Order: sequence, then structure tokens, then C-alpha cells
Amino acid sequence: MAKRAAPEVNAGSMADIAFLLLIFFLVTTTIETDSGINRKLPPIEESEEDVVIKKKNIFTVMLNGNDQLMVEDELMEIGDLRKAAIEFLDNGGDKSCDYCKGKKDEASSDNPDKAIISLKNERETTYKIYIAVQNELVAAYNELRDRRAQEQFGLSFAEMEANYEDVNWPGNKEKLKARIDQIKIDYPQKLSEVQ
Repeated sequence: MAKRAAPEVNAGSMADIAFLLLIFFLVTTTIETDSGINRKLPPIEESEEDVVIKKKNIFTVMLNGNDQLMVEDELMEIGDLRKAAIEFLDNGGDKSCDYCKGKKDEASSDNPDKAIISLKNERETTYKIYIAVQNELVAAYNELRDRRAQEQFGLSFAEMEANYEDVNWPGNKEKLKARIDQIKIDYPQKLSEVQ
């Protein structure tokens, strides 16, 4: 009996199918991107003069490798950090800040424009604690800005920013932007991270 030849499989279209599948998976796959902390770096200033900052205008926050928080050389819980930062930022020690509600302690910060928060952490600090401290410090600025915006314009700072971002907001965007900028001038966010 004669051997029958095995029928050949037409593989000509296999490359086309593989190419179409590749395109399909490339188009439909979503790639997750990690989002970091939103920070805008200050512009580089070309000034020759040294800036002198008084020690009383620097609020020192340190995180050690055991995730312990030291604020102004004293141990502190993260839950108390926001209140301490607000007291420092809103002190008005030189009495030039007429909107500051602080204690006007001359041993603390002069005014919000001169107040700087310095954050230092060790390499062993966990990311969770680092982010928690960052959140508390930014929340302190936001709370002060909200209070100032309520006093000045009857809206919170967050509402003002949301209205500015809303493309359908019916108000005057230029006027709103000027108000937002004024609040940022009243309470500038000066957060320094030390190596």
C-alpha cells in the first residue's frame, strides 16, 4: 500500500495573526504609572549675595531610622505635628503680620514669609512615615491658607483652586487667580528637605 503524504498546514497567515494579536494587546494594555509627591521646584536665582536666615525662622523636623519624629529637638507624635507647624508659621513674632493669629512670640518665627520648615530624614526611614510627615506639613500650610481665604473672600483656598481649574466656572478667572496668588504670598510654602 502506498504511503500517503501528510497534508501541509498553510502557515502563511500565522504571521499576520500574530501581528494582529500583538497590536491588540499593545493597544488594550494599560500601564500603571507611579505618581510621586507633587512639588514645584523654585526657579534658580542668579544672586551673588548670601541669604541670611535667622535660626528662629527655621522649624526643624527630623525623622530617624526608627521612624521617630523629632521637632525642634523634642520627640513628637505625628498627630501633633500639624498643630506645631501652624503655631510656628502663624506666629508673627516681629509683629509685621497683621493677619497672623499666633502668640507673637519673639523667640519663634518672625512672619510667614520668613518661616521655613526644614525636613531631614535618615535613609532607614520608612516611606509610609515620610509621606505621613509630608502630608501633615502640607496640611498645615493648607489650613492656614484656607483660614486666610475664608477671612478675605468667604471661600476656602481649596474651593478657590477648584473653581479656577473648573473650565465651566462662570466667574472672572483673572480675579480669582489674583486672589489665589495673594493667599500664596500671605502664606508661602517654604518646605526645605535637607540631605
